[in-house]
Amino acid sequence: MKTAIIGASGGIGRALADALEEEGAVVRRFSRPELDLLDEATVAAAAAAAGAPELVIVATGILHDGDDGPEKSIAALDPAWLARQYAINTIGPALVAKHFLPVMPKQGRSVLAFLSARVGSISDNRLGGWYGYRASKAALNQLIRTLGIEDKRRNERGIVVGLHPGTVDTRLSKPFQQAGRDLFKPDRAAVQLLDVIDGLKPQDSGRLFAWDGAEIAP
Repeated sequence: MKTAIIGASGGIGRALADALEEEGAVVRRFSRPELDLLDEATVAAAAAAAGAPELVIVATGILHDGDDGPEKSIAALDPAWLARQYAINTIGPALVAKHFLPVMPKQGRSVLAFLSARVGSISDNRLGGWYGYRASKAALNQLIRTLGIEDKRRNERGIVVGLHPGTVDTRLSKPFQQAGRDLFKPDRAAVQLLDVIDGLKPQDSGRLFAWDGAEIAP
């Protein structure tokens, strides 16, 4: 199986690529600077070089960067940081879909999966805060839903899906890990996500699933 991993230098992306290669998949690893979500030309070039992958996983995202991180209240909202979160968590993945879906197979099963987050679920939001991350992931989930509808016109067996990996021991989650909460190592998280992908059916397109296969409401 031909596969492309976007964000293959990150903890989950690298683990996904390693696990797929162990299963015999042909994996094309993309990361910066070869593919920069903030530079559409690099996304287009990567898609052209991907070789018609049957599986594409977008394992990218930003939660904190330097002094910037999740907002505890609306008073902490910063326009530049909000825009950066949207650029990386929403717009960049949308550009991957724009350029990678057309080169994926038009017949047979294909999967375009995005790492999303439970906190992007509007109906599941009971704590508030984390404005930029919540909103940018909610926007990503809406894009996934819309892509799932449109992709059926390209390939009726195509699947576009969001995946919530849980809390994984990576740089992204490091400042927010809590004692007593399930914490997965990247290699375990990768296997769990691949198990979910293996079980997906065409009717699952446009939906969001957690690491254990349970659907997350939008």
